[in-house]
Amino acid sequence: MTRVGVVALNTFREAVRDRVMYNLVFFALLLMAAAVIVGQVSIGIDQIVIVNLGLSAISVIGLLMAVFIGVGLVSKEMDKRTLYALLAKPVRRWEFLLGKFCGLLLTLTINTAAMSAGLYLALFYVKHSIGRADGVALVAIYFILLKLALVVSLALLFSCYTTPLLAILFTGGLYVAGLFVKEMRGLHSDTMASGVQTLLRWMSYVLPNFENFDVMASAAHGRHIPAALIAQNTVYAALYCAIVLASAVTIFSHRDMK
Repeated sequence: MTRVGVVALNTFREAVRDRVMYNLVFFALLLMAAAVIVGQVSIGIDQIVIVNLGLSAISVIGLLMAVFIGVGLVSKEMDKRTLYALLAKPVRRWEFLLGKFCGLLLTLTINTAAMSAGLYLALFYVKHSIGRADGVALVAIYFILLKLALVVSLALLFSCYTTPLLAILFTGGLYVAGLFVKEMRGLHSDTMASGVQTLLRWMSYVLPNFENFDVMASAAHGRHIPAALIAQNTVYAALYCAIVLASAVTIFSHRDMK
């Protein structure tokens, strides 16, 4: 695990040096500042506007970072020829992948924390106080982090056996499909073949269910989020990430590096 920590720390340092990351965070904070202006114009719903725009900015920026940085975790090392030197040392391939995953997840967590601080500063500027109901936004932010962990694991999986462009397309496609899991399970159409409907229902249980992590509406209105949902999403994200990472390790272990 010490070797995993070293790889994770180096991944974090590389991500911190990336100027694109700072530009994305700055853009997210700029959106929150715009939310304050829009919220002041929207009398009576300023808090709803700020929370909705703030959480949307955190989610979109985090998603862009997870996809575009995640797909380059393996291919970037191979292009620079640093992967071969690293694997020549006493570092197993699963330690390398797990370290990359943890390093990028740490980067996303810190950047999400910075954007969350900007969101709460915007709320404080408008309301002049932070109430207990505003704490629901923290649960929504936690769910965003869980969602980003899933995206990072998928991006890492695809980066192990395909090109960066295809990895981006595959990860983005699975993310979009995962937003419609409930619709796929409850699909009933007279114009669609029954076999296709059955296939979509089966696929809905394999695809990552990103819809469960969307509680922005509840956070914006200060509605309570059940503890059972928090526990369910946590366990689901942990198990799904473990399965995807295990698949990535299996593929990467059998890949010829010559």
